[in-house]
Amino acid sequence: MALNREEKAAVVAEVSAEVAKAQSIIVAEYRGLEVGAITALRKQAREQGVYLRVLKNTLARRAVTGTPFEKLSDQLVGPLIYGLSSDPVAAAKVLNAFAKDNDKLVLKAGAMPNAVLDANGVKALATMPSREELLAKLLGTMQAPIATFVRTLNEVPGRFVRTMAAVRDQKEQAGA
Repeated sequence: MALNREEKAAVVAEVSAEVAKAQSIIVAEYRGLEVGAITALRKQAREQGVYLRVLKNTLARRAVTGTPFEKLSDQLVGPLIYGLSSDPVAAAKVLNAFAKDNDKLVLKAGAMPNAVLDANGVKALATMPSREELLAKLLGTMQAPIATFVRTLNEVPGRFVRTMAAVRDQKEQAGA
């Protein structure tokens, strides 16, 4: 079913709004992928906060024109599914994990603001930890010295209690 001019403008506006919020765009070819598999992919993407859309490439080119993702336009050839996310690695993780299980989904390219990635770059991006994981590691690193200091301070009274218990046990054995 062909879209008329107003419908195309609405699609471009919707996708442009998503592109404006996105930190990464991942493009994959879905030729030969069954509807059930695409539905499962959409569900996984929704759970991870990834905007997933099948678009005509001309509409996608219009949506990225004038954005930091404009360099991706050269890669938009063939039947493509677009994954956009505000987390730089979320879209790459979802599409890469799905591509491992379904050989018909082929990662083609990706983009981060002012940078275009090839398929290997997208796979490398997918192996990076997410923002939440990095923040958790940072927090753990920041808490480590404090936790060590607290354990050290706790060791002084703990050692005293153990010493007193040993003296009590020794006196009980001597008295028995």
